[in-house]
Amino acid sequence: MFVQFTTWDIVRNLLEAGRWTLALSLLAFMLGGAVGLLVLFLRISHNRVAQAFTKGYIEIFQGTPLLMQLFIVFFGLPLLGIDVSPWLAAALGLTLFTSAYLAEIWRGCVEAVPRGQWEASASLALSFPQQMRHVVLPQALRVAIAPTVGFSVQVVKGTAVTSIIGFAELTKTGSMLANATFQPFLVFGLVAAGYFALCYPLSLYAKRLERRFHVAR
Repeated sequence: MFVQFTTWDIVRNLLEAGRWTLALSLLAFMLGGAVGLLVLFLRISHNRVAQAFTKGYIEIFQGTPLLMQLFIVFFGLPLLGIDVSPWLAAALGLTLFTSAYLAEIWRGCVEAVPRGQWEASASLALSFPQQMRHVVLPQALRVAIAPTVGFSVQVVKGTAVTSIIGFAELTKTGSMLANATFQPFLVFGLVAAGYFALCYPLSLYAKRLERRFHVAR
């Protein structure tokens, strides 16, 4: 039986799906940030084993497509007897992807802190965690804010890939609506507008932060 969809029906369904896109983006960014911070500390530690492990971790997730990572999580974990829903697979895959990139972004910001700051804090007999907490991270944070906000745009756009594993976010819902309404141009035009509405303010904010901190130097 054919169901007639009005433009408002399409918009309403896309708005509901947009909430899942936003929720997944926020969850992946927060969890990815927490994991990325741990990876960062291990990456810049004096432990060679930890350095090698985190270097490999970052290279794997930066050097392979996000789609492949999602496939491995969604189809690989059930082979080990772990039941994974599309929501869980999407959240886990994006978290690992985000953590690798944020760790590397933040490592660059930490290394941007002048070497003299490390030497000065070491001369005060501060331990490595104390150096990071009281001297290095406060200075690196100032440099890291703009690229971190900028990367959040990539996280939002990365949620579109999760439609492949059946997660009903903006792109997946758009595909189903396009098949049901036979109006792909209208539907995907609205989908594009939805991503633009989510990403453009973040892009503007990142550029504003870059200008502010560049002038402040």
